This record gives sequence, structure tokens and C-alpha cells, in this order.
Amino acid sequence: MGELVERVDERDRVLGVVDRAEAERRRWMHRIATTICRDPMRRILVLRRAEGHVRFPGHYDVMVGGAVDVGESYEDAAARELSEEVGAGVPVRFVFKFLCRDGFSPVWFGVHEAVIAEPLVPDPSEVAWHAWLTELELREVVDRWPFVPGGREALRRYLA
Repeated sequence: MGELVERVDERDRVLGVVDRAEAERRRWMHRIATTICRDPMRRILVLRRAEGHVRFPGHYDVMVGGAVDVGESYEDAAARELSEEVGAGVPVRFVFKFLCRDGFSPVWFGVHEAVIAEPLVPDPSEVAWHAWLTELELREVVDRWPFVPGGREALRRYLA
């Protein structure tokens, strides 16, 4: 068995433990913890996924994150993913949660925010490129660049 996740329902209640690949193949809902990162100047981190990434290779995103492990909270998963993907060991703050039906399968996104003042150390297997953009710059490119659909939706909700 591969990566295990909790299959959840329309209210984000746990139904059981399943393989993530199977959840995606069968379009079963599961949980993803993400973080939108800002720097001290309030710019937002934008990254481009590595070409070898399994999900949305080469696409842009404003969310750093991944699957919530079995028994793990959204917040703990968001902090873990932030450390693994960009090398940032900073606190995360829960902002909102939403059910996203775009992408490989429907997922509950737990969206967090973090302020990062330290230099990033991206994992090259996850991140090919990154930059800090102002909200105005980001609004100008979010519909022109190939963005991960869930990231585009999360950004709109975050900026609203």
C-alpha cells in the first residue's frame, strides 16, 4: 500500500483509511493541508511545481502542502509540509477550509497562513521555481499562467 489518507464525507467526517492513489482514482474525498506564505512585506509566495511532480507538473501554485496523514490535524500537516517542501520551520495559522471538486479528486483543503522571513530551501523534487509577488502582481497572472485549480480557488477565497 502507498500513502494512506483518511477518506472523508461531504462534512469532512472520517469514513475510513484508504490508499491516496485509490482515493484519487475513485474520486473519494480526502484531506489536503496547505499554507499560503507571506513575507514581511506581505508579498505572497508563488511556486512552480517540478516537472517530475505527480500532480500538476510544471503548474504554478500559491499553496505549499500535501495530504493529511491518518490521525494528523490539518495544522500539523500544514507545518510538516511547509518544512518538507520549502524548508520553513515557522508557525502556521488556520484561515479556512473548503471542499474543492477540481483536480484529481474532490478534496477538503485546510488553508493556513504563515509569515516567512528566512530564506527558503525548496525541495527540488517538489519546487522548480519560486518568487514573492504582490497581490496586484498575482491577480495579473493567476488566470494567465497554468495554475493548479485548487490553488487558484484558494487564492480567490483568501484575497476576498
